[in-house]
Amino acid sequence: MSLSNEQLERYSRNILLKGVGIKGQEKLLSSKVLIIGAGGLGSAASMYLAAAGVGTIGIADKDKVELSNLNRQILHKTNKLGADKIKSAQETITNLNPDVKVNIYNEISPDNISKIISEYDFVIDATDNFETKFLINDACVKSKKPFSHAGIVGFEGQLMTYVPNEGCCYRCVFKEPPKKECVSSCSTDGVLGAAVGTIGTLQATEAIKYILGTGELLIGHLLTYNALTSEFRKIKLPPADKECPACGNK
Repeated sequence: MSLSNEQLERYSRNILLKGVGIKGQEKLLSSKVLIIGAGGLGSAASMYLAAAGVGTIGIADKDKVELSNLNRQILHKTNKLGADKIKSAQETITNLNPDVKVNIYNEISPDNISKIISEYDFVIDATDNFETKFLINDACVKSKKPFSHAGIVGFEGQLMTYVPNEGCCYRCVFKEPPKKECVSSCSTDGVLGAAVGTIGTLQATEAIKYILGTGELLIGHLLTYNALTSEFRKIKLPPADKECPACGNK
């Protein structure tokens, strides 16, 4: 792949970086990232991945745009209320960077997830429910696909990265989905939109580092963020659980 003059200008600040350069930018343009969830986390992640020149971005979400989404879901605008989130996302990303091919999926299920993720280099879990998070983890582990998990409620968020055969997976740490009555959510407890953007941007950064093969990924670590105190904590996680039903030795 050779970059056009327009691409050299568009990605000039990337190319200046010692960890990127022309070859790194070509890697980004030929890479494919799947984002499951076109809400707050997925909005920030997809916008920065598209701006960086990730050549193919998949977006999966079954919801429609609601007014209460707009405090944090920057992919969507007021004139898109009632529209499918995936179509709204596709239009926004294409307008930001026409270099990017955007694939859209209106549902992720146990029946189709393995087929869908097989086409991608990296997966971003930008969902807001535990059942889907465990589904993503188990499918990525089985298919040997790296992914970034994240979650946020209120002013606090967290993320971790899984790479096949390196460190623990999401199920090693959290075991099983909690009971619904024990779970806080944005719809019941609220969420700070800017804090969501912080976590989603970090997910995009993890994906870019993985594609470029540079820096240190959050493998075997959980990064937490408290927006009220402006504190990050990087917590070392235990080794992969040999009894884990997803990644353990069976």
